[in-house]
Amino acid sequence: MTPVARRTDPPRPTTPVTCVELTPWPLTLLRRAHPGVPVAVLDGQGRITHACPLAQAQGVERGLRGHAALSRAPELHAEAISGTHAAAAWEALMQDLHARFSDRVDGTPGTAFLALGVGGARELAAALQAPVGVAGSREVAQLAARRARPGELRDVRGVAEAAFLPLVPLTDLDVLGVPPARLEALHFLGVRTLGDLTRWSPAQREAFLGVDAGTRVNRFLTGARTTAVARRARPTVLEATLVPDAPLLEPGEAQAALHTVIAGHGDAAVWDTAAAHGSPGLWTALRDQTASTVTVRADTPGGELSATRALKWPLDAAGLTRLAELALADAGALTLGVERLTVSVGGVSAPARLVGLWAGVAELDVTHTLLTRCPGALVRVQWLDPHAYVADAQYAWVDWVSGQVRPTPLTPVRTPPTRARARERAVQRVLAFFEGPSVEGTAP
Repeated sequence: MTPVARRTDPPRPTTPVTCVELTPWPLTLLRRAHPGVPVAVLDGQGRITHACPLAQAQGVERGLRGHAALSRAPELHAEAISGTHAAAAWEALMQDLHARFSDRVDGTPGTAFLALGVGGARELAAALQAPVGVAGSREVAQLAARRARPGELRDVRGVAEAAFLPLVPLTDLDVLGVPPARLEALHFLGVRTLGDLTRWSPAQREAFLGVDAGTRVNRFLTGARTTAVARRARPTVLEATLVPDAPLLEPGEAQAALHTVIAGHGDAAVWDTAAAHGSPGLWTALRDQTASTVTVRADTPGGELSATRALKWPLDAAGLTRLAELALADAGALTLGVERLTVSVGGVSAPARLVGLWAGVAELDVTHTLLTRCPGALVRVQWLDPHAYVADAQYAWVDWVSGQVRPTPLTPVRTPPTRARARERAVQRVLAFFEGPSVEGTAP
């Protein structure tokens, strides 16, 4: 019997991993907002944390105070970027990458990974004017992006990877999780590239770098790679827009316009970017959901201005309107005149509530069985004052069956004062009322 050869299809080519390097992200935001001008990022104490190459060429260094940096670079634009603003800008960029380039996009602020071919990666580098690396894994793609110039593509797929990795400088090994202190120690020992580190044995690398970092480096050198890019779940964002009859110039007009947009009284158009639908107002569209940020965008004769504020749960219409007013004030758009006002809330989700340990615990047989074996196993919460500042004044743990207070560190035993002690305290309060709080021997 002659064996019949089974037809096998050739393996499908895998999509390479593309990495876009935009770190540090706050500095990237300032450079894009002020092109051609030396810029620097300030921290909460007014010190420089990051500076662009133009500013560094004029002597601006990390750790300088803002006024000292201005004395060295008079044209320097130094600004503090809030975490909320940086997160909102990064989320907008991720949504743009998801809509224009690939449905598989993830990453952290400053570093984005996409499942994208070489042609799309080249277009991405030209569009963002950022260094882009293409490889078969996330780690190698990020290392390649570190070695590329802004607006250029570095392709290290296939055989190019074997020639590229030994030349990776020591400063880029933080991609593999090596802490900065260990990098300095390696530099002191004369290690300059990843090729130098490969001459060490796995046991030496693990002993010198630590268990965690050494294990990651050893796995990487033996061929372990991360090739998956997660499919991006498009977040739900609710937006509402109002176009006034005349430009808004006064705070009172802006307050009324924001109330119209959020409360829904008037001609404000509301839509959901994930599934468009009409709604009488932004607050009504939220329903029982919650959100993490509110962003106000104002179209002015000088361009679009925006600001973002973080939200806290639980939300209410008055609080949302107030934060939108503060965000509009942060944008500083009223001095130019607001021709179009847009309010959007991001991170919309339904809050989860834990109503009990088990559903319908009183009706379950497991409750009776548990209390039979361990009578003191279950307790209930008895609310005393939810608005109190002290935990033991807010609630008390009581026994499941008897309802008596169960003494715990949060609900200490409260011993009532004796009659003599209570009478003494009453007398002291009367004396303090007539003679002032300076009476000697006043009881606490």
